[in-house]
Amino acid sequence: MDMTAIGVLISLALNSINLLTQFRTMMSTGEKKLEERMVKAEAKLVEYDRRIQSLESELKHLPDRGTTHRLELSMAEIAGRLNTIEVAQAGRFSAMEQKLAPIQAMGERLNEVLLEQAKNEQHRG
Repeated sequence: MDMTAIGVLISLALNSINLLTQFRTMMSTGEKKLEERMVKAEAKLVEYDRRIQSLESELKHLPDRGTTHRLELSMAEIAGRLNTIEVAQAGRFSAMEQKLAPIQAMGERLNEVLLEQAKNEQHRG
């Protein structure tokens, strides 16, 4: 082999290495951008995971559909009982008012008599 052929081979090898290096640099630039995007995506994923876990822990404390329905039924039953008690109490109060009406009338008459006596004593004195 002569020197010209060796020079051409060395030049070809160096150009090939240079081309491969540039190709690798271009590919690694894309990889760096891709890696940055992946890091950002992973950070968002971790944030969303924490938020979902927080929501799940809050939802565990809430009653489910069946429990809510049973609560509604119980509240309706309690409301019905309260209405029954209210009607019964209204009847009792009505009867009590009738019994107390004569006592109230006596109290009013007694008050009138006492006021008249007080007026008479003022006129005398």
